[in-house]
Amino acid sequence: MNSRPLPLVLAATLLMLAFGLAGIVGQTANPSLTLLSREGRRAMPLAMLADQEFVGLDDLASAFQLSIQESLGAITVSYKGKTIVLTPDQSLASVAGRLISLPAAPSRQGRRWLVPVEFISRALAPIHDSRLELRKPSRLLIIGEIRVPRLAIRYDAVGAAGRLTIDATPRTVTSVSQDGDHITVRFEAEALDVPAPLFTPPSPPGLVQGIHLVEPATIVVDLVQRFGGFKASTLAVGSSGRLLLDLAPPPADTTPAPNAPTTTTPPPATTAPGAAPGPPPELPPALSHPVASIRTIAIDPGHGGDDEGAKGANGLKEKDLALAVARRLRTVLEARLGVRVLLTRDDDRSVPIDERAALANNNKADLFVSLHVNTSARQTTTGATVYRAAFDKDAVAGDTKPQRLPTFGGGLRDVELVPWDLAQTRHLSQSVTFADMLVAQLKDRVPLSSRANDQAPLRVLESANMPAVLIELGYLSNPAQEKAITGDAFQNGFVQAFYDAVVRYRESIGGAQ
Repeated sequence: MNSRPLPLVLAATLLMLAFGLAGIVGQTANPSLTLLSREGRRAMPLAMLADQEFVGLDDLASAFQLSIQESLGAITVSYKGKTIVLTPDQSLASVAGRLISLPAAPSRQGRRWLVPVEFISRALAPIHDSRLELRKPSRLLIIGEIRVPRLAIRYDAVGAAGRLTIDATPRTVTSVSQDGDHITVRFEAEALDVPAPLFTPPSPPGLVQGIHLVEPATIVVDLVQRFGGFKASTLAVGSSGRLLLDLAPPPADTTPAPNAPTTTTPPPATTAPGAAPGPPPELPPALSHPVASIRTIAIDPGHGGDDEGAKGANGLKEKDLALAVARRLRTVLEARLGVRVLLTRDDDRSVPIDERAALANNNKADLFVSLHVNTSARQTTTGATVYRAAFDKDAVAGDTKPQRLPTFGGGLRDVELVPWDLAQTRHLSQSVTFADMLVAQLKDRVPLSSRANDQAPLRVLESANMPAVLIELGYLSNPAQEKAITGDAFQNGFVQAFYDAVVRYRESIGGAQ
């Protein structure tokens, strides 16, 4: 009598288990928001609706002592007498009587109300006692006054050696130690905001095999066996602190013959889609005994963001090439000259022209170079050109006359006031000197145009309060040069020429600066 219902019971049980397992799998696949405070961390589930991340109001109420009431078609969120009023189907909220916008309207799921995750920073943070900082890209919510620097990590090959660059924002004190083939970096912070993945090994592999996070504020760098050693240095870059780990390659197994030339392996190329890099030349070793007259160099990768600049037949964009060459140039100059190198942009974003020169001026750069790539209606036009700024002589003479101004201690003083757009006029002779040296070094290394050394009224140079040049690396409108300019041979040749020009320019001015 009881034998027939048994399969039905088993079937029902299996269905319940299946639905339960499906629910568990679905929950683990859903993203979550990490709440981080001095008391520790916890996860708050997120829901994805129409490509937007939502969080439950009930979860927020539990975490932040909120009360929620729903009446007369409105949702009222209260905290210590302060209120947030939400209206279903509207992406607006009234926060203590002030209207703010949300990326989406509240959404109902069963008996729960969900709000966009930006509700936390735009609506809840202004009325809550605790500091709430939402870092949406990291799905991180920082509660209270705790230090959680954001890390950006990059590895660059420098010949057979390598450089690991770790930027921490805001600036954070670090300590570095070594244990065998591992380097440990500790940050004076409660936690770290790290990218996912934390580190992607380059191709071909370099000296760094991997990097992993050790809670709460320590990372460990795994190196290849028998690496040659490392040197750590720090510098400030705006609000960020930059830690540089210069890594030496493993010691050679054999001793080179006497008087044998020393060479290094070139860094990997930044190759554009559809371009085949040529054979890379070898870069000579760094010179020793740097002179302190050149301390900071500002490099301006032209264009960026919506401003793509010139575009080649194979799809290569000027903004991408300028940034790739600027990064390679920065790596070599920092590693081999020991100078501070600033980029006006280190990603694909738009930077106003005046801000490019302002960054160099505000950081007291000793040299400014703007990198570009040219285009022409004639596909046969080729070659690099070095430009310096050109000004109207009468306008310069009329705008730089000394003016008598009062001093703090009383009396008057003659002060030469130079308008912002004429700052370069004080450095034209040095700009000409550096341009001449650069063209001399570029010769026989990269193709040069018929007018390789020229001048033009270039706005990006006019406000630079230091020697400054603009370099057109070549012509993307020339298919052969578009292909060559992405390869190691061209880029290493240019970087080596620029490096040699800086060394010779530095020697020419000695310690005068």
